[in-house]
Amino acid sequence: MEIDTLWETFYDDLGPEKIIHIHDPRSGLKAIVVIDNVARGPAIGGVRLAPDITTEEVFRLARAMTLKNAAAGLRHGGAKSGIIGDPHLADKEPLIRAFARRIRTLTDYIPGPDMGTNEHCMAWVNDEIGRCVGLPRSLGGVPLDEIGATGFGVAVAAELALPHAGLSLQGASVAVQGFGNVGRHAARFLEQKGARLVAASDSRGTAYKKGGLDVATLIDAKQRGGSVISLPGAEILPSENVVEIPCDLLIPAARPDVIHDDNVERVQARVIIEGANIPITESAEKRLHQRNILCIPDFIANAGGVICGAVEYRGGSEAEAFAVIREKIAENTREMLALMEIKGLPPRGAAQSMAEARVRNAMAFRR
Repeated sequence: MEIDTLWETFYDDLGPEKIIHIHDPRSGLKAIVVIDNVARGPAIGGVRLAPDITTEEVFRLARAMTLKNAAAGLRHGGAKSGIIGDPHLADKEPLIRAFARRIRTLTDYIPGPDMGTNEHCMAWVNDEIGRCVGLPRSLGGVPLDEIGATGFGVAVAAELALPHAGLSLQGASVAVQGFGNVGRHAARFLEQKGARLVAASDSRGTAYKKGGLDVATLIDAKQRGGSVISLPGAEILPSENVVEIPCDLLIPAARPDVIHDDNVERVQARVIIEGANIPITESAEKRLHQRNILCIPDFIANAGGVICGAVEYRGGSEAEAFAVIREKIAENTREMLALMEIKGLPPRGAAQSMAEARVRNAMAFRR
């Protein structure tokens, strides 16, 4: 990509502050780091490990973190990093440690776990550079994936979004795209609140049962067999079909852009809570709004993980993390829904105006 095209594609008045490409031939490390905006404080953002990461994807994720952290009222800016590699690598430690050493001097970036990385990876990062969030409990951390911090926040957003759409959470049918660290916990918390999981997918397929899937049994089946398709008694469909399941609530909780122009017309949910970052393309989000499908944007709904990380970073407890997640996500979802009604804005427009105003207010205090 030519330099002029790079500037036109990524840069605006909010950022990014830095785009760094890392290549270490000795370790085989290839990585991208985007520090988008640090007006509110040092940037927190996850370390993603995947084979097909691009600079554009990392930038979009970093911008989502800027908005997410601002919307959540955190004293942190937004960043993201991506390591190009196999997320199923048997021994990730050398690669993660090599990455950590290369970001040692990026002191305005605080890494955390993301797709393909976990608390163990953050322990290696912390051992190398002494800063991260999402540490294992044995190192004094609040392990956000283990406790389901992001999924808990998604459930909080759903509690407010469904009544806004004229639905009750009690008995609501739920489909989860991506039954991983976010999706399985979201399903678990929603089941506790009376919702009914009817479909869940992973990379190998979709398990569907109109009468409902027992979440604990599904989690056990996936752990034993490696996929949701291991669940006995469920109808097995292709992975991509999960977004077409008739349901009250759809939670995309895996990769970016899983709902796009080619499948948006087949979505049959009444409400969508974005458990993943950027799971829906901009044009598809606009079409969902035109179809009166309420869509709660990623940086409002899935902020539970980074809120948990921020609580951990300042020495808070697991109980405090859950309390702050509930408070922040409920408050922001209410504010976004109110702005939609008052100003006639689509969901992302309302959420973005709210978050960007907070970033710009912070920028005004900087030289």
